[in-house]
Amino acid sequence: MREALALDPDAPGAPSMVFGTVPALSRYADLVAGASVPVIAVDDAGMAGLSETVSPQGLVAVCSFLDVPLSAVSGSLVAVLAEIQDPGNAGTVLRTADAAGASGVVFTDGSVDPYNGKCVRSSAGSLFHPPVVRGVSAPSAIASLRSAGLRVLAADGYGEADLDDLADAGELGKPTAWVFGNEARGLPPELAELADRRVRIPIHGRAESLNLAAAAAVCLYASARAQRR
Repeated sequence: MREALALDPDAPGAPSMVFGTVPALSRYADLVAGASVPVIAVDDAGMAGLSETVSPQGLVAVCSFLDVPLSAVSGSLVAVLAEIQDPGNAGTVLRTADAAGASGVVFTDGSVDPYNGKCVRSSAGSLFHPPVVRGVSAPSAIASLRSAGLRVLAADGYGEADLDDLADAGELGKPTAWVFGNEARGLPPELAELADRRVRIPIHGRAESLNLAAAAAVCLYASARAQRR
């Protein structure tokens, strides 16, 4: 909410109105005081109809979509979500990519909608920060990002390249697009083959694997650290 209200009224994602219960409007008075859009009081029943959560905080903003075309994404670090279907995972990866300084996040066909309520909440405001692309095919995303000068690395538990080895060899400092696959199935073989390298995260303990959000954090921060040296 704070990120949305801080946007210029004409900016993508800017709110057109805010709804709130009387207690919430009082509790967050400093937040809504400077709003340049209508602020409308509703009762608990109205808030329950507007919100998807069991225990809403009492404020809901109606915002415009803010996704951008794939051609608008550039920079040195991009996260590509390929068929990631859990909104909590997707929002967490978006938040992690934002924290790592990513210059874009791509939601390919078959992935959860970035505007899913749980995804928005899990992003903790990061939906409003890096450029977000949605509804493009994974092969198109890979081809476009490679044309923009990024190397494409696929996070794959069975990848031939070891993340630590790439870091030690200084290979992670290059502009990179990381591709992350489905929580249960991973990346389809035909999609993994489109990447320049398939990269596994070394498991030093007895855990079978890392979950998607943890794996994305390790990969994105490894690249971010190398790029900032």
